[in-house]
Amino acid sequence: MENIIHHYQPVPDKYATWVESIWMVENRDMQNKPIVVLPDGRIDIHFFSIPGEPFQTSLAGIDKQASSTEINAGSRVYGICFYPLAAEYLFQIPLSKLIDGRANLEQGFWDITEQDTEDFELFKDKIHAQLAQLDITNVDPRKLKIFSALQQSQGHISVTELAGLCNWSSRQINRYFNQWLGLSVKAYSSILRFRASFPMLKTGKLFPESNFADQSHFIKEIKKYSGHTPKQLYKNQDDRFIQLSVLK
Repeated sequence: MENIIHHYQPVPDKYATWVESIWMVENRDMQNKPIVVLPDGRIDIHFFSIPGEPFQTSLAGIDKQASSTEINAGSRVYGICFYPLAAEYLFQIPLSKLIDGRANLEQGFWDITEQDTEDFELFKDKIHAQLAQLDITNVDPRKLKIFSALQQSQGHISVTELAGLCNWSSRQINRYFNQWLGLSVKAYSSILRFRASFPMLKTGKLFPESNFADQSHFIKEIKKYSGHTPKQLYKNQDDRFIQLSVLK
């Protein structure tokens, strides 16, 4: 990671229902940097500044599997990491067709230009200013309860338990998830459990905690979402699993 510059900044609590973090990655090397992006249950907006190419903005849906890509030499990627409830209340766009996919956004989204991606503090301040202008009303309290419970439990909660918390049927909850996110509650919960294993994998704790039934289940789930064994993720050859590399 010597020539890979990375910044990560959680957002203030008043935005935390919708946004997890603001981040950037810059490749100052003369060669492209191969990376693997792991599923984490989040939605991202990416701003790409790549030498010789037009400035691009894209919306990334929830990933169900790892994807191999590259950070081009001399390029910068700035991003905003959103929680899934943002699909309905911020973007107002169902993301069911963006599972493991991306869609280009119009130039000037949230008034971000290529020059704004030359300085992380400037970018962060502009995003905070955009978030401050959001006027989100009439949020369904049942949905707030569902996503709060999912995050707090790190996916270790059943759809039946969620239904009991919010007085909404399991069928209605799954219908909502499939419509707006493109996957079931069970599938999304499994991704959250996988994401919760990142700190364990980084430190070499290659055995399951309470989120997994046993060692066999742990290995199976890790391979399902990453395509690699827990030991391979821990070794993190060439820092290719960037989400593990940047964990503190």
